[in-house]
Amino acid sequence: MSVGTGGAHSALRARDVRGTSASRPDEGTDPQAGTGVDPDDLPDGLVVADEHGRVICFNAAAARITAVPADLALGRRLETALPLEDLEGRRWWQLTDPYGGLAIRNGQPERNLLLPGGREVLVAARYVRTRPTGPVRRVVVSLRDTEARRRTERSHAELIATVAHELRSPLTSVKGFTATLLAKWERFTDDQKKLMLETVDADADRVTRLIAELLDISRIDSGRLEVRRQPVDMGAAVGRHIQAYVASGQPADRFLLRIEQPLPALWADPDKVDQVLSNLIENAVRHGEGTVTIDVAPSVSPRERADEEGPASAVTSVTVSDEGTGIPEESMNRVFTRFWRGSKRGGTGLGLYIVKGIVEAHGGTITVGRAPGGGAEFRFTLPVGTPAYLL
Repeated sequence: MSVGTGGAHSALRARDVRGTSASRPDEGTDPQAGTGVDPDDLPDGLVVADEHGRVICFNAAAARITAVPADLALGRRLETALPLEDLEGRRWWQLTDPYGGLAIRNGQPERNLLLPGGREVLVAARYVRTRPTGPVRRVVVSLRDTEARRRTERSHAELIATVAHELRSPLTSVKGFTATLLAKWERFTDDQKKLMLETVDADADRVTRLIAELLDISRIDSGRLEVRRQPVDMGAAVGRHIQAYVASGQPADRFLLRIEQPLPALWADPDKVDQVLSNLIENAVRHGEGTVTIDVAPSVSPRERADEEGPASAVTSVTVSDEGTGIPEESMNRVFTRFWRGSKRGGTGLGLYIVKGIVEAHGGTITVGRAPGGGAEFRFTLPVGTPAYLL
C-alpha cells in the first residue's frame, strides 16, 4: 500500500496541521496554501485524531516508525491505529484517557512507550481544546525513533567501561604495594621501599589525571567549561614543555621550535593552554617518529579570511607535527571523538576530545592533517586581543 501524500488523505493531513476543520468539504484550494509545510516533510512522526478519536493525519514518518501504512491508519480510532503500551505492559490510551480524563490536562510529556512487537518509541501528546477545560477537539501525537538516544546511552556505557578499566589497573597497583609494605615493612631495603612508593605515587597521579579528564568531559558536554583569561606567552609555554621532555630523557635535537615574531597579545586560560600543548606534544612524542616540530605564528582566522568585506580576525596559530606514519585518511574525521586511539599503546582516547572542547571554548579552531614530513599535523588557533570586559 502507498504511504504517499496523494488524494483526499493528503488534504486531511495538511488542513489539520493548519488547525482548520478536517471534516468540512474541500473548497478547491491548495491544501498546503498558507503553510508551505507538508506533514510528510516533518522529520518526526505526526499523528492527529479528531474530536471523535479518529485519525485524520498520519504522516510518512509515522508510517515509517510504526510500520503501518497511512491508508490503513487514516479514519481508524487512535487506539487501534496507534496501539501503544507502557513499559509495564499497560495499554497507553486506556491509561491516559485523553477524551474522558481530567479537563485541565493539556497533554502527556515525552516518554518511552512500546509499539506492537516490543519496539521502543518516544511519544509525546498534546490535547487541543477550543477553550480551557472544554472538550478535546484534537489529539496531536509526535513519534520519535529511540536510535539517537540508544547511541547516547551506548556512548555513556562505553565511557563507564573505559573509566572502570583505566581505574582498575592503578588502584590494584596502589592497593598491592601498600598492603605489601604494611605487612612486610621490615623485610624490604630502603631502595625497594622507595621503588614501591614511587610506583604508588605515579599510579595516584594517573588516577588524578583520569578524574580530571572526566570532569573536563562533563563540563564540555554541559557547556560549563570555564575559561579564565590571562596574558599568555605562547612561545614560552611551548618552550617549557620541550624543556620538561628534555629533562625527562628525550634528546634535545628531537624538538624544533619555530616562533614567528612579533606575536600579538594573547589572552587565554594558561592552565588550559598547557593542557592542550601537553596533549598534542605528548601524542607527537609517543605515537610519532623523527623530529617534533612546533610552529607558533600570528595568523588570520580562517572563518574571516573568505569575508573580504569584514575586518580580519587576528589569531595565534600553533602547529605540532611529527615525521611518523601519520593518521590514515579514513580516521581523520574521528580523531576528535571520544575513545579514538591512534595506536594500541595505551591512553583513554579522551585527550583529543578534551583538546577540541578547550580550544572551542576559547573561540578557536583545531584541525588535523598530514605533515610535510609525512606524519600527523595538528593546528589550533586562538583569537587574540584584550577581552571586552577589560577595555
